[in-house]
Amino acid sequence: MVDANLPIFKRDRRPLRCLFLDLNAYFASVEQQEDPALRGRPVGVGAVNADTGTIIAASYEAKRFGVKTGTKVGEAKAMCPDIVLVGGNHRKYAEYHDRVLAAVEDVLPVEKVCSIDEMSFRLIGREREPDSALELARRLKAVIRDRVGECMRCSIGIAPNAFVAKLGTEMQKPDGLVMVQGHELPDRLEILGLMDFTGINRRMLVRLKAAGIFSSRDLCQADPATLHRAFGSVIGDRWWYLLRGFDLASEETERRTLGHSHVLPPDLRTDQGAREVLLRLLHKAAARLRASDLWAGGMAVTVNGFKRSWGFKTRMPPTQDTLTMQKYAMEAWPSRDFDKPMQVGVTFYDLAPTAEVTPSLFEPTVDLSKLSHAVDEVNQKFGKNKVYLAGMEGAKDAAAERIAFNKTWLFSEGKGDNERGSEAGGLP
Repeated sequence: MVDANLPIFKRDRRPLRCLFLDLNAYFASVEQQEDPALRGRPVGVGAVNADTGTIIAASYEAKRFGVKTGTKVGEAKAMCPDIVLVGGNHRKYAEYHDRVLAAVEDVLPVEKVCSIDEMSFRLIGREREPDSALELARRLKAVIRDRVGECMRCSIGIAPNAFVAKLGTEMQKPDGLVMVQGHELPDRLEILGLMDFTGINRRMLVRLKAAGIFSSRDLCQADPATLHRAFGSVIGDRWWYLLRGFDLASEETERRTLGHSHVLPPDLRTDQGAREVLLRLLHKAAARLRASDLWAGGMAVTVNGFKRSWGFKTRMPPTQDTLTMQKYAMEAWPSRDFDKPMQVGVTFYDLAPTAEVTPSLFEPTVDLSKLSHAVDEVNQKFGKNKVYLAGMEGAKDAAAERIAFNKTWLFSEGKGDNERGSEAGGLP
């Protein structure tokens, strides 16, 4: 059965409705804008001063050598011996994001902030005319360059819907400007690779191939029934319309998980170090739950090791206090069998707001939540980590807040947090 929200197919004009802006190599570009000595040089932004650390952003000069997001630091050095490795200044990335927003709003109202480096704009009236849309795109590029910095380049896609407009930003980088009109769809998209399409990852790629879709041409030419079967739901039907430029209402999704992970620095790659960082992540993630007025019904912990990894999942009564989460984690800790720990992660799931939570009759989670809120208030008033779990003493300054690509702000654990540019640490 097709979703009632899907349109009836008509050979209509499908006018230009969306302009999508993607800031190129954002983190690396901010570093080059801040430090003129980095301009024109291959730059890799990382988090840990070790060859096993990961590059979280690479400048286009580094990308020419094959360095990209996810490349190990050691591999990046081998690919590009002249690469300059810098630690991420996440406070600065958030500041630049705000500056970009302030600048572009003087040209065109932002409809949606999609991530730290992406935003979409709605075109109305005469703005939908091709020449007008292209002129607006050029003005957006100019205002970013003039008011934010010459290194802050962006790619812009213009199309009948946000889905295709975002794909347009993948067609020409860096500093691209691509317009895709309704009458060109879906054929114009066949030049892309399958994994250039938002929503197609390696797992989805396997499913598509199992359904006989091996190329972007196959994807674009597939009928709705084939796409429904490939995606396993009405999402496939939606894709058929999106690929043809129809402007479907976006599907809002509720937050289902909250968590943190941290790559261990060399001095904490021990059993004790992993334990301390685990408690640190519990402390931080629980504070974030409380700030979001959420309770968790389950918790998952992972410790990735060089030779062997370990993890566990557990159900809990609705919980948002640090002490209860610590209890469940430490009850499972004796079963650990990881070898040479490298990364620790904590994820809370089955999240619900306070209004939808039925408190436990058997565990004092409500009273402990009040205690944890009091700790949060002390830290907010007097400073981060004025009160913390004793077991995380050796790692209380680890796992500083970082800007992921899907968020635009830094969570503050207390007074003074994120106010200095050096708190992120990282590569020299």
